[in-house]
Amino acid sequence: MSYQQSAKNSHTGALALLTSLFFIWGFITCLNDILIPHLKAVFTLNYAQAMLIQLCFFAAYFVVSVPSGYLVAKIGYKGGIITGLSIAGTGCLLFYPAASLRLYPLFLSAFFVLASGITLLQVAANPYVTLLGKPETASSRLTMTQAFNSLGTTIAPYFGAVFILATAVKTADQISLLDANQLSAYQAAEAAAVQYPYLFLAAVLFSVAALFAVLKLPAVKDGEEPNSVTQHNSEDDKISAWHYRHLVLGAVGIFVYVGAEVSIGSFLVSFLTHTVSGLAEQQAAKYVSFYWGGAMLGRFIGAVVMQKLQPGKVLAFNALTAAVLVLATIFGEGDGMMWTILAVGLFNSIMFPTIFSLAVSGLGKHTGQASGILCAAIVGGAVLPVVQGLFADHIGIQQAFFIPVLCYLYIAYYGWRGARFNQAKAIVDIRNNPE
Repeated sequence: MSYQQSAKNSHTGALALLTSLFFIWGFITCLNDILIPHLKAVFTLNYAQAMLIQLCFFAAYFVVSVPSGYLVAKIGYKGGIITGLSIAGTGCLLFYPAASLRLYPLFLSAFFVLASGITLLQVAANPYVTLLGKPETASSRLTMTQAFNSLGTTIAPYFGAVFILATAVKTADQISLLDANQLSAYQAAEAAAVQYPYLFLAAVLFSVAALFAVLKLPAVKDGEEPNSVTQHNSEDDKISAWHYRHLVLGAVGIFVYVGAEVSIGSFLVSFLTHTVSGLAEQQAAKYVSFYWGGAMLGRFIGAVVMQKLQPGKVLAFNALTAAVLVLATIFGEGDGMMWTILAVGLFNSIMFPTIFSLAVSGLGKHTGQASGILCAAIVGGAVLPVVQGLFADHIGIQQAFFIPVLCYLYIAYYGWRGARFNQAKAIVDIRNNPE
């Protein structure tokens, strides 16, 4: 009995440490939404060029996910976490020379290195959370840690507004009027606005890596998926996960969901300052917290609602509501547009875990491969913001929000189809296992 209690305490401590990781990478990811308008003004970029930040950041998920899986298999979960934190910390350090030299390509490289570390963290930490405890409570543990990820995305805009957007960026015409001393002082101030926050983040990441290195974490085995239900039917005999239609459609769902969520978040500061009268960038950045805070609140609400309703139906409802809110933003006028686009965050909340669970349902031994496919689909966050940026440059930032509308309509379709799939699966299960 004392051994079980000791194991439980060990798992609780490890989960607390892992929860801090979810908070950290949520915080860093959302901080991109604040850096985009800052670097756009500093380098006088158009919208498409500014969205290269998200392209470089989320492309790392596509490039690094599979190699990260092999690396974690060799060095273990703890080694993967320490390595991921160290790589992410190195990426933060690269912001210092990028700001000093005022080189946009070096900034993009820093984003890719930072995101590579975060990708490795996710590959290691997500399954580790599911393995620390009873298999039947794995989903609840992961949901709890993801809530703290949302807490990080909620706090980050305030941090960025205070430390990065505190100094207004001058236009090209204003810069041309500065003398040599004024220009030098201005450039130093703009560089410091980025350098010191990311030096602080690097120190945090390296400190947490050191903490994981010295602490003894519970040893776990990952031979069998702890939170998967073994399927004993002909479907399990398919050659690979790619042969499951609902998985392939789900991967598309993850692609467009992440793309829509990141696109909206990336354009919020620019959109609000252009459409809400008298709203400065620093004030707009603080409103971004409502978008991500809504996602955090929605996860708690969704966890309760989906115990009583079919997840697919809830997903379809949320996606349709999000589409309507974005359409209201496109065709709206005045300050009301700010609240319709911010409210989308509330309905984004349950989309990723719901799409993910519907996509891997019934895959049995192919669940691991399916998880890798879905993780790679996060690259939608790299592609769609650039596409929306191209349209924003040509038809306007407000009209370019039609891209997320199309994404949400597809997700609504997948939710409706997923609900039908689960109903059919339940009927088959009853026939195969009558009581």
